[in-house]
Amino acid sequence: MDTIMHDDDLPELEPRLAQLRNALAQVDAPRCVEKELMQAFASQSARARPWYRRLGLLEWSAAVACVLVCVAVVGLLSLPPRLADGFDDSPLVRIDNGGAFIALDSVERIEAEPAPRLVETEVSRTMLAALGLPVTPENAGEAVRAEMLVGAAGEPLALRLTSID
Repeated sequence: MDTIMHDDDLPELEPRLAQLRNALAQVDAPRCVEKELMQAFASQSARARPWYRRLGLLEWSAAVACVLVCVAVVGLLSLPPRLADGFDDSPLVRIDNGGAFIALDSVERIEAEPAPRLVETEVSRTMLAALGLPVTPENAGEAVRAEMLVGAAGEPLALRLTSID
């Protein structure tokens, strides 16, 4: 079968093509068929929506609530700890002139003690790390001279380190 068109075939083909054009011009699909075909084509060629458009109002509200809770928790964790009563602004550990004063009991309890005694002692630096003072691995095994304020019953009230360097 020869599929190549020659110039001598064109005059025969022209009337047939004109008949075909006229027949197709009279054929018109109903409006509902065209609408359904366009919708089917649009659904097949539609791109997927981005992830943020797939979420509804409820999901976005839950996400915003989670973010706000996380920000509140981080904010509360970043605040410095306060005393239980909240009225005393003085911290339990004070560092000045190379020494440190550590209140082991409440300030009211220390002030209310009738006859406190001052006892000199040595404290290991590892114990000071538990109280919140900085300790490096190089000096962790050393001892620090300290003065301890002891109540009448023998319980420690406060600790003053003469030098923490």
